[in-house]
Amino acid sequence: GVVVIPLIYGFYLTFTSWDGISTTKPFVGIANYASAFGDGAFWVAMGRTLIYSAIAVILVNVMAFLLAYMVTRGIKGQNFFRAGFFIPNLIGGIVLGYVWKFVFNSAFVAIGENLNIGFLKNSWLGTPAGAMACMIIVAVWQYAGYMMLIYVAGFMSVSKTLMEAAQIDGCTQSQATWKVIVPLMRASFVQCIFLTITRCFMVYDVNLTLTEGGPFNSSVMAAMHVYRTAFTERAFGTGQAEALILFLVCAIVGVTQVYIGRKGEVSA
Repeated sequence: GVVVIPLIYGFYLTFTSWDGISTTKPFVGIANYASAFGDGAFWVAMGRTLIYSAIAVILVNVMAFLLAYMVTRGIKGQNFFRAGFFIPNLIGGIVLGYVWKFVFNSAFVAIGENLNIGFLKNSWLGTPAGAMACMIIVAVWQYAGYMMLIYVAGFMSVSKTLMEAAQIDGCTQSQATWKVIVPLMRASFVQCIFLTITRCFMVYDVNLTLTEGGPFNSSVMAAMHVYRTAFTERAFGTGQAEALILFLVCAIVGVTQVYIGRKGEVSA
């Protein structure tokens, strides 16, 4: 009920011109959907979100896999490292954004000036490309530890006898990992990629506190645009229609990825 009722009510609002204050909700049919599809800024934000999500999903999962591989090799203090890598996921997005904003605007700039490192002398948040890079860096830092735990479970679910058999057959440890363990961890890859996609598509808190959509609205993601449309411009119907479109795009991408992953898992 906590999810279904607001979803149904939100769908109803897409057919009204409610301003968020009035007690009446005039019915306007599909006018809000027409406004949403005709909103160029929304589609620019959607395209930006797709690019951000594609890059972040790849980097998060590559980093998470490498971390999981490292902490399952029997290194000294590996449990400490697992906990340490997971901690960033426990920090709320609002706090995380402010912390990293200080890092990019002050800490890195001070290091760049003191050590005469050119690319650190100016805040990366001051340029469109830099702001996008900062968003991706924070996403990797925040999500990699959580996904690492799923990959750790995947590594531990593979029988050690398979690795031993592969090495007896002449495989090096890296070859055995790539040709034996990785194919058996397909379920972990499917789960991690799906979770990362959904989180990146719906990013708002870090977007708000880290870049605030700047500079010059060049880092406004789809969720932020939807929020501004609904709560700043008081166009709740159009905002809700755009939110529904964002949800459907995210659902289609996520379900397609899971379907392809599961299909490959069965084939394997």
